[in-house]
Amino acid sequence: MLIAFLILLCVLLIALAAHIYNKNPPPENPARAKIANERLAPVGAVYAGDTGRAAIEAAAAAAKAAAASQVAYGGTTDGKVIFGHLCHACHETGAGGAPTLADKAHWAPRLAEGVDTLVKHAIEGYTGNAGMMPAKGGNPALSDEQVRATVEWMITQVK
Repeated sequence: MLIAFLILLCVLLIALAAHIYNKNPPPENPARAKIANERLAPVGAVYAGDTGRAAIEAAAAAAKAAAASQVAYGGTTDGKVIFGHLCHACHETGAGGAPTLADKAHWAPRLAEGVDTLVKHAIEGYTGNAGMMPAKGGNPALSDEQVRATVEWMITQVK
């Protein structure tokens, strides 16, 4: 009889616990609303007429100002500094088919294309037979002048 009473008490406690648990709402991720809003936010906007043109120009100016404030490495145009912070990862190891500074033979056909072509490929990115060069070395905060300075510094190292 005692065992039957204990089993009944156990079943009642389990039922009470289930009832209390079901009364409380399940825990929610506090960032859930933020994530949903970001996912549902519009990708762009549609503008028409003079008002739209003004809005587009204002947005472009704001984007340009934001990009200018995000210039990499303090805006330095010292190619050695930029190479040491960014470019060395691929151009010292040969990752992604990048020609290394130590292997001058791989640079000869590239140098034959001219400095302007090398700078253009470094700025815009390039996919060739040997591999792929991401635009601005994968750092969009670099200015075109910084990329040019770094390419010119690299060229002096391989000549």
